[in-house]
Formats: sequence, C-alpha cells, structure tokens
Amino acid sequence: MTASTTRRTTAARSRIAAVGAIAVAGALLLTGCGDQTDKGSDSGTKDSTGSAAPLADKLPADIRKAGVIKVGSDIAYPPVEFMQGGKAVGIDPDIAEALGKQLGVKFDFQNGKFDQLIVGLQSGRFNVIMSAMNDTKDRQNGIDSETGKKAGEGIDFVDYFTAGTSILVQKGNPKNIKSLDDLCGQVVALQRGTTSEGIAKAQSKKCTEDGKKAIKLQTYDTDPEALLRLKQGASVADLNDFPVAAYNAKTSGGGKDFEVVGEQIEAGPYGIGVSKKNTQLRDAIQAAVNAIIKNGEYEKILEKWNVTDGAVTEAKINGGS
Repeated sequence: MTASTTRRTTAARSRIAAVGAIAVAGALLLTGCGDQTDKGSDSGTKDSTGSAAPLADKLPADIRKAGVIKVGSDIAYPPVEFMQGGKAVGIDPDIAEALGKQLGVKFDFQNGKFDQLIVGLQSGRFNVIMSAMNDTKDRQNGIDSETGKKAGEGIDFVDYFTAGTSILVQKGNPKNIKSLDDLCGQVVALQRGTTSEGIAKAQSKKCTEDGKKAIKLQTYDTDPEALLRLKQGASVADLNDFPVAAYNAKTSGGGKDFEVVGEQIEAGPYGIGVSKKNTQLRDAIQAAVNAIIKNGEYEKILEKWNVTDGAVTEAKINGGS
C-alpha cells in the first residue's frame, strides 16, 4: 500500500499515498451488515432528488430498471467503509452515493469477507466491489499471487483512489519497529487475503534469505481482529492501508493504543471491481467517476475524510501494476 503518514493480495486487495491525518469518529471493533437496499424508480433515470441523472442511459438495461447496483464490501475498514448507526459510512459509501446521482441508481452495500468478494462478484451476488481493493495485474488476470498460477478469469477495475501500506504498532513503539526489516522473527497480525499479507510474506522470504528468522504471521478474517491482537501485545505490528492505520492511531483508545511508523509501502490504486463480462457497467462507472471529479463532488468527499493526497485526476481502467 509507501509514503509517510493506507488493503489488499492474491484473491485480495491492498486497501493510500501520503494522506493527511484522519480525524473522524467511529468505533474500532465493528459488526453488522450494510443491507440498505432501495429499489429506486423503475426507469432509473432520476436520482434521489428527482433530478434527471445525466449518465443513466449508459447503464445496462437490467440495472437501470432495478434502480440498484449491489456492492460487495468488507464493511469493517474505517475510514474507507464501516458501520455506524446500522448504516455503511465512509469514503467508499460517500463516493458511491455521488456516483448514484450521476447514474440514477442506489448503491446497496452488502457485507462480506474480503477474500470472498471476487468470488461473490463472479457468481453474480454483487454487481461491483468497493472495498479498498487494490487494482493489481494479478487480480485483473485471475492469478494467484502466491503460486503464480491461473485461479480464475480475473476482473476489471475502475481506479478511483491511491493508497499505500503502513506499519501500525503499539503506542510508544515498544519493539522499536521502524521498517519491514525490523519485523524479521516477530509476530505480525493482519487481515487474510489482503495486499498487506502479500507484502508480509514477501518480506518474510527476504528475512530468511538474509539469514534472519521468518516473520510469524497471524492472519484473521477481519482487520479489527488483527488490531485486537496488536492491542493485547500478542503481535508487534499490523500492516494496513495508510488511511486505515492513521484512523486507528487517531481514534483507538482516544489515540493511546497505536501509532504509525516508517514510510508507506507500495502505493497503488484502489479500484471498483467489475466483472469482465460487464464492460457496459464498467464504462458507465468510469464515466460517473470522471463526472464527479469534474464537478467537484469527489474532492469534497476526500476533504471530508482528510484523504485528499490520495486523489486521482481521472478514472483509469486497469491502471494497476
């Protein structure tokens, strides 16, 4: 996820380049589902205010008729997406709402495990993925990053943000962790199926090649589980997207639980995932992202969450490497 003060690997994500301090309220340990389905109008040509949606005709007919785009998301990743008052909130839901105004549909966030989101997309459970998922060539091509072998047909991405991975440690940095090299022989807790996991495994291999001990990885279904292990002192670090790491450093325990150390690692784009079979939907979303960049809504959302340094100037398709 590399700069200074942002997820996801193989069947995965890195959920940002240097971004400002995160200072928004929300709980660290989150539960629940983001089922907020609103069927909208049959025509799908008007937004929630009743105004004509300028890009509605770009959508596939079935989605335009339903008035809903079903979004697969791991809604436990503040400030990108998290539950608050029974509703999905954060950077991604705010961007999705702005896209919905352009397209004349509602974006219905549905909760799921991160490492199962691509499967859900390809099976038709979701229309798109918005979950701080890194756009990578392996995901585009359906390659298992660990084995290098074909594992599926891959998906397309509409890139809408930039992020890097950060190292989160206990407040006061008791183990004096400054970089990935300091994690050799240490216990590291993180979320399963993320780009962070891939970074940790690559670093562990480097450790052994350098004659040091491998990293002892502990992986969990959700990031809050990994953060709890770090808070308890059962691990020395958690690898996380910078905005998420900074958010938790700012909010957990009133700012007394964690801190971010070192530089961001491997900054790259977040992408909205779309099936390769649905190029019309992909292109409609790309047009909508470009529209909110042009009209200023995009910038206002990033300002709200203090992540303007992660902004892109245009929505590229499959721009990740």
